[in-house]
Amino acid sequence: MNFNSINLIKSFRLTRFVAQSVALCSLTMMGFNAHSADAEWPTKPITLIIPFATGGTTDIIGREVGQKLSEALKQPVLIDNRPGAGGNLAAGMVSKAAPDGYTLLLSTVAHAMAPGLYKSLSYNFIQDFEPIAMVATTPNILIVNPKLPVKTVPELIAYIKANPNTVNFGSAGSGSTEHLSGELFKSMTNLQITHIPYKGGAPMMTDLMGGQIQMAIETSPSATPHIQSGKVRALGVTGMSRSSVFPDVPTLNESGVKGYEVTTWYALMAPKGLSPSIEARLSSELSKVLKNPELLKHFAEQGVTAGNQKSTQLGDFIKAETSKWAKVAKDSGAVVD
Repeated sequence: MNFNSINLIKSFRLTRFVAQSVALCSLTMMGFNAHSADAEWPTKPITLIIPFATGGTTDIIGREVGQKLSEALKQPVLIDNRPGAGGNLAAGMVSKAAPDGYTLLLSTVAHAMAPGLYKSLSYNFIQDFEPIAMVATTPNILIVNPKLPVKTVPELIAYIKANPNTVNFGSAGSGSTEHLSGELFKSMTNLQITHIPYKGGAPMMTDLMGGQIQMAIETSPSATPHIQSGKVRALGVTGMSRSSVFPDVPTLNESGVKGYEVTTWYALMAPKGLSPSIEARLSSELSKVLKNPELLKHFAEQGVTAGNQKSTQLGDFIKAETSKWAKVAKDSGAVVD
């Protein structure tokens, strides 16, 4: 081997060494930059996607918690209402967002109901999201238009049996908690009532008060002010215990619909792949927010209980809820086209 060949080989090895060193340095810096970005998060506004229209319970809770979370994180939390398809439009959008902590979803029990109701979804609620923490839970309340000549659940059942297919029940949309709550009631009582879906709890409530529909099984925060004003009449609570806001209103279980139980819940979720450090920060700050005396007082006035489940517990809970509601959908025959 001549002198020039030896120099050529040395030059090649040196070039390769330099290239490898530069690549290693770049990877190290990338990791450092990612770590730094996580440590500094958040450095810009966060968008909280609400899957239903303004004025409904999900919107009410989302705005209250979003405001307190904004104060804790020292960055604006922007509320973005994306109603449609029973909450699935918003969930599908968030599932495809960057997992950087700047796009979050206030999910509800409706998202655990969806797999049993829809033939296909653009997302997988269990696989495509990182559960952060439970935000709140609340019972639903069976309410009717005051012009309906009933004051108890047994009277309502008797009226519907005497007047089949004349009573319509409303919901915040096909696949929403109100929808499946109504389908469960219909199935357990063998009644002939018709489901009327809306694009949120607020427009549904407007039609219920106006008499366009006759009943709904609505979440407590949305129903409470209208019950108190006398614009709708409360007949029964869907939990196994009575509401502290309406202690004189019996549960559906007490009223003869044995075993009927529905709890509506709201959980903070992020797209899959969120870094553990951002998840931990979100969870920690949200935990503090949910102990805020002002927030708790307002929750109590609406019959809402602050959540206490962290990410691991919430993940297991969501799996159990999805299985539960898939069975309810199958047994009731409820489907969404």
